[in-house]
Amino acid sequence: MSRIFNFSAGPAMLPEAVLQQAKEEMLDWCGSGMSVMEMSHRGKAFMSIAEQAEADLRALMEVPDNYKVLFLQGGASSQFAMVPMNLTRDKRKVDYINTGSWSKKAIAEARRYVDVNLAATTEGSRFTTTPGQSDLRLSGDAAYVHYTPNETIQGVEFPYTPETGTVPLVADFSSSILSRPVDVSKYGIIYAGAQKNIGPAGLTLVIVREDLIGHAIEGAPVMFQYATHSESGSMYNTPPTYAWYLAGLVFKWLQDKGGLGEMAAINQRKAQALYDAVDISDFYANPVDPAGRSLMNIPFTLADPALDNQFLQEAEEAGLKTLKGHRSVGGMRASIYNAMPEAGVNALIDFMAEFERING
Repeated sequence: MSRIFNFSAGPAMLPEAVLQQAKEEMLDWCGSGMSVMEMSHRGKAFMSIAEQAEADLRALMEVPDNYKVLFLQGGASSQFAMVPMNLTRDKRKVDYINTGSWSKKAIAEARRYVDVNLAATTEGSRFTTTPGQSDLRLSGDAAYVHYTPNETIQGVEFPYTPETGTVPLVADFSSSILSRPVDVSKYGIIYAGAQKNIGPAGLTLVIVREDLIGHAIEGAPVMFQYATHSESGSMYNTPPTYAWYLAGLVFKWLQDKGGLGEMAAINQRKAQALYDAVDISDFYANPVDPAGRSLMNIPFTLADPALDNQFLQEAEEAGLKTLKGHRSVGGMRASIYNAMPEAGVNALIDFMAEFERING
C-alpha cells in the first residue's frame, strides 16, 4: 500500500525518513539488542538519546544557555494549568490575548487560579484576524502575558512577536514550532504539544527561562512544578521515551534539511501556493485576513457547502486525507506541517482545480 498525503491537524505526518529509520532500529537500536521502547530511561543508552535530542533542539532553535528544555507529558493542555501555577506566586494578575479556540481554553484554565486581564480579543471577527501591537491593552504589572502564535483550528497566525517590556511572554507554539526561526530570548516560556511538528503524540516540549523556575504557588502538585522536571532532567518519573527518541530523529531530519531557515522558505512556498489556488478561484474561499494567515493550517470553504462531503470523499480516493475542517468552524482545513512535502500540496491544488472544473 502506498502512503497517502495526510493533512491532519494532529497527530500529523512524520517525515518518511524518520519512520524508515525508526523501522530499521525497532528491534535493535545501535547494536543494543533491544528496542528504544524497552530501554530503561535511566540507562546509558537512552540517556545518550535524550541528551543528543536536547542538544540538537538547542542548536536548531538557538536556545540561550539560561533556558531549560523540558520533555514532559500531558500535552499543551497541561501547560494551561502549569503556567499560572508556576508564575503567579507573587503576582495574581495575568494578561491573555484571545485569538481562537486554544487561546480560549488556556484562558478558561488560567481563571481557575488567577485574575485574567483580556488584553485583546478577536472573537468579534470570528477569529479571522490578529490584534496589532497597538491593540494590546497590557496591564504592565502582570505576572506574564500569554498568547497563541498560531491557532490550529481557525488558521490564524501572528505576523509579529508581541512586545511586553519586562513582563515574561508565554506562548503556546504547538502548531507552529520548528516551522521557522524564533528568537527564544524574547520569551519567558515556549511550550508545544509534539504531535504536529515535533513527533508523535504523548510528548510535550517546554522551553523555560531559568529565573521563572522555582516559584510555584503553594499546594501545586509536585508533577506540575517546573522545578521538579528541571532538577531531574525531565526524568522525575518515566518520560515518554519512544516519543522522545522519535522527536530526536525529527530534529536530525530538520538539520539535514538545512535547519529552520530552510524550513521557513519551504513552508512559505507551500502555503503561498495553496492560498493562491484559493484566492484566484470563485469556487473556494479562505476567511482569514491575509495579514494573519497561518503557514501551517489553511482552512477553506466551498461556494456550495452541499458539495463538502463529495469533495472529502473524492479527495480521500485520490490519497488526500483528513481535510475535513474542525467541527466548530466547518469547511475544509489543510494542515501542511514540516513533514508535508511540496508534492502533497501540489497534489491537493491539482485536485481542487479538477474538482472545481467538474462541479463549479
